[in-house]
Amino acid sequence: MTRSTHQALADERNASVQVWINDEFFPRAEAKVSVFDSGFLVGDGVWEGIRLHHDRFAFLDRHLDRLFAGASAIDLDIGRTRGEVVSALQATVDRNDMHDGAHIRLMVTRGDKKTPSQHPSNLVGGPNMVIIAEHKVADPSVADDGITLFTATVRRPGPEVLDQRLNCHSKLHEVIALIQAVKAGADEALMLDTTGAVATCNATNFFVVRSAELWTSTGHYNLNGITRQVVLEEAEGAGIRTHQEPYSLDDVYAADEAFVTGTFGGLTPVTEVDGRNIGDGIVPGPMTRRLRGLYREAVARDVGA
Repeated sequence: MTRSTHQALADERNASVQVWINDEFFPRAEAKVSVFDSGFLVGDGVWEGIRLHHDRFAFLDRHLDRLFAGASAIDLDIGRTRGEVVSALQATVDRNDMHDGAHIRLMVTRGDKKTPSQHPSNLVGGPNMVIIAEHKVADPSVADDGITLFTATVRRPGPEVLDQRLNCHSKLHEVIALIQAVKAGADEALMLDTTGAVATCNATNFFVVRSAELWTSTGHYNLNGITRQVVLEEAEGAGIRTHQEPYSLDDVYAADEAFVTGTFGGLTPVTEVDGRNIGDGIVPGPMTRRLRGLYREAVARDVGA
């Protein structure tokens, strides 16, 4: 059975969540944007995935920094201050009576167009902002048993094509990579950069452990992940040597451990890449367990738990 780092435990409360759209709330079944929305038409927008822990949004400042930086990079005026965005997030979790174990998707598009078109001159009004909050707890079996990866033929392009550090709505290359992986019998996709070095996964950031050292990509061809940042900081603070530099699939196949990081799943072990077992079969491996503990401590510090 295919597994996913975004696999969540079923929660019947999600059927009745209220969705925030441009300062109004709508029942889940009635939450809609126009077919002329820029995100729907041409994937023109930015977004964030945020976790709610003990009534606090984890690493909120980092998420807002990335949101506003991404919007600025694509010349998108969100039309709200940071404080107004925070108020909208809080209003959404309050409306849904959420206090812990929730995942929030915040999306901003350039807005509605008067006709299907890329050109910003066809905009009608301002940007569209949507906040979807769900009761979402990661399936512990995925964290316990890990996932398998397949290296997709689809490469991560450089910034001259589409800067992969942007958390934008244009994700088709990642979807195609994931489909390749699933059809090959794996859970998710590992993706290379234009030089053939390991870049990232289709929806998470990728790490390997070699000789008690932590390796990950340069960061030039992958999303500037918040969890990735925190794991690297915590590792360095604990005296674990880290490498952010190019490395190859041969380095992956010979790794002692591998794992992926993401806002929803935290640290998820990788047991197999391209049919090759990673490490000695202990899942999660000792370094992954240690880093998972350090990450959880960082989350607790951030939310004041």
